[in-house]
Amino acid sequence: MHRLLSAAASMAVPLLFPGVAVADEAAGITYATQASADTTWLMIAAALVFLMQAGFAFLESGMSRSKNAVNVLMKNLMDCCVGSLLFWCVGYGLMFGLNEGGLFGTSHFMPVQMEAWGYSFLLFQMMFAATAATIASGAMAERTRFGGYLLGAAIITAVIYPVSGSWVWGGFHGGKGWLAELGFIDFAGSTVVHSVGAWCALAGILVVGPRLGRFPRNEKPHALPGHNLNLVTLGGFILWFGWFGFNGGSTAQANVNIGLINLNTQLAACAGALGALLALRLSGQPMLLTGIINGVLGGLVAITAGCATTTPDYAILTGAIGGFIAILGMKLLDAFRLDDVVGAVAVHGFAGAWGTLAAGLFFAEDPFNTYRVMVQVTGIVACFLWAFLSALLMYILIAAFFGLRADPLHEQRGLDITEHAEIGYPEFARQNAYDSDTLNRINR
Repeated sequence: MHRLLSAAASMAVPLLFPGVAVADEAAGITYATQASADTTWLMIAAALVFLMQAGFAFLESGMSRSKNAVNVLMKNLMDCCVGSLLFWCVGYGLMFGLNEGGLFGTSHFMPVQMEAWGYSFLLFQMMFAATAATIASGAMAERTRFGGYLLGAAIITAVIYPVSGSWVWGGFHGGKGWLAELGFIDFAGSTVVHSVGAWCALAGILVVGPRLGRFPRNEKPHALPGHNLNLVTLGGFILWFGWFGFNGGSTAQANVNIGLINLNTQLAACAGALGALLALRLSGQPMLLTGIINGVLGGLVAITAGCATTTPDYAILTGAIGGFIAILGMKLLDAFRLDDVVGAVAVHGFAGAWGTLAAGLFFAEDPFNTYRVMVQVTGIVACFLWAFLSALLMYILIAAFFGLRADPLHEQRGLDITEHAEIGYPEFARQNAYDSDTLNRINR
C-alpha cells in the first residue's frame, strides 16, 4: 500500500498539469499513457474487490441455516451500500486526509472536486472499506437484528476502520501515519482490513452471544451446520478470484510487480488448503470442505501483508501456517464458547495477525530483522486494541439503545421471515407450514 501512495503522488503532477506529460525517451511511453494504463488496472482491481462482496454473501449464506439465508444476503448487500456512502462522506477524510499528527486525517471529507487520479484512488479504497465492514456479518449471523447490525457496519466503515487505516496508509493528502513512520509493513491489509474487521466481529459475538442451542450447559458444543455447501464453495472461489485484484491492485500501477504479488497470492492460497488439511488431521476432525475453504482464505489473508515484499518460498510457508491457524483458531473459539458462524475471527483475525508478523519476518531485502519484527508486533497490538475496544463499546451501546440480539422466537423461526417477510426457499418453507398467513401474522 505504501507503493500505492507513492505511485499516486508521482502521478499527481502530470494529471493536474497535462502539459508536462512528455515522453519517456527510454521507454517510449508518455506519462499520460502510463497514467491511463495505471487507472485502467486500478479500476479492474476495484471491480474484482467489489466482486468479493458476492463471495462473502454466498459463503456466509451457505454456512448459515436456510431460514436465515435472505437475512445474511441482505446484510452483505446493505453494508456495502451504506458503508460506501459513509466512507465517501467521512471515512476517506479520516483515513487519507491531511494527517499531520499521525493519528487521523482532517481534510477531504465528502470530496467533490479532486484530481483525476484521486477519484480512482477513492473508489479502490471504498471497496476495501466495504470488505472490512462485511467480515462481522458472517460471524454474527443468525441471531443479530438487521438494524443493529447495519448501524454497527456503518460506524466501522465511517470511523473504526479509517482511523486504524490512517496509522498505516494515511497521508495521501499530506502527513503520514505513526505506524508508517516506524516502518510498519502491511502492503494490502492483513491487519488494516482483515484483522480490524475480525476484531470488530469478535467484539460483536461477545456482545450478541451464541445462537440458541449452540453451547448447551455441561455439554460439548453442538454443530449447527450451514444449509448449502455449493454456495460456500462458490463463495470461496469468488473470494479467491477477487483477491488477485485485492493484492495486485494495491500496486496502483500496471507494471511487472503484479506478477510476483499475484503469484505469491496463489501459492499462499494453495498452501493454506494443505495447512488446513494438516490441522484437521492432527486435531482428529474429518476432512471438512468448510475447513479447507477457510484454510484457503486463511492463506490468502496471511499473505496479504507481505505479498509484495516476500519471495515465493516464504509465501508458501506464510499461507500454510495461515491455513493451519485458521482451523486451530476455530477450535479455540469453540473452547471459549464463542459462536462464530463462519470462522471469520480465526480466518481474518488470527491468520491476519500471523501474516502481518510474517511480512516482517520474511521481508526479502532483510529477513528476520528484530527491529522490523517488533514494529510489526506493535502495529498488530495497536490495531487490535483500537478496533476491538471501540467495537466492543459500540456494540454495547447499540444493544442498550437500539437492540442487537434478535428475539428468541424470531431466532427460532428464522430471521428471513421475521425481519424481511421473505423466504429463501419457499417450497421448503411451505412444507413446514410457513405460508402467507404465517408471514402476515408475524409482520403485523
